[in-house]
Amino acid sequence: MPIPSVELARSSPIPLYYQFAEHVRAAIKAGQLVPGERLPNEIDLAKSFDMSRPTMRQALGELVSDGLLVRQRGVGTVVAPDEIRRHVELTSLLEDLEASGRQASTTVLLVALEPGPEPAVSALQVDRDEDLVHIERIRWADGKPLALMRNWLPARYADITSSQLEQRGLYQLLRDRGRRPAAARQFIGAKAAGHREARCLDVKRGAPLINVRRTAYDSDNRVLEYADLLYRSDDYAIEVYVRSP
Repeated sequence: MPIPSVELARSSPIPLYYQFAEHVRAAIKAGQLVPGERLPNEIDLAKSFDMSRPTMRQALGELVSDGLLVRQRGVGTVVAPDEIRRHVELTSLLEDLEASGRQASTTVLLVALEPGPEPAVSALQVDRDEDLVHIERIRWADGKPLALMRNWLPARYADITSSQLEQRGLYQLLRDRGRRPAAARQFIGAKAAGHREARCLDVKRGAPLINVRRTAYDSDNRVLEYADLLYRSDDYAIEVYVRSP
């Protein structure tokens, strides 16, 4: 049994489901339960800890709601993967990965000078037949594909190379050229993985992905880039801090 044994305090006013959930939380925090580890089914867990099935279901439901466990069809209940939690700030994914201690790497799929799609043309405020720098990359975290990144930039950045993008983040390269991203407008939504996206990110076709569309500006309010970014929803989260006016 992957869950360490524990004696639940049955005479305590603290509900049994809560005691069990806290025990599992502690085991995950201590590394006794690792991301991806499969738990026994609900019936076996209830018997092992001498709890009713509805009580065990409530305990597991709490842990799923808190993002510590996930239910996977055909697999069962497993410990949730460590997430990349990203604050809504104008930083690159590479910088966020490095700051969180993850091993980051990049596969460059495309660097080309070509006409852009309508959203990029509109965001960058160029003529429809004007060439843009089109960049496509897969960003990896700890050997696992995390994001499919598609960026369009003005043609003046056509000197950016694949080898540079494999070693450094796009925003780092823009700063090297004297243009620091200072502000951005972002739309955050969801999208089902298509065939190519599923292949690039190693997920099933139709799997939910986080979609971020961004227009970034420099300190002179000049448009630097338009990005259409897709992230695996099982290993990535966007954290937003809000307060009342």
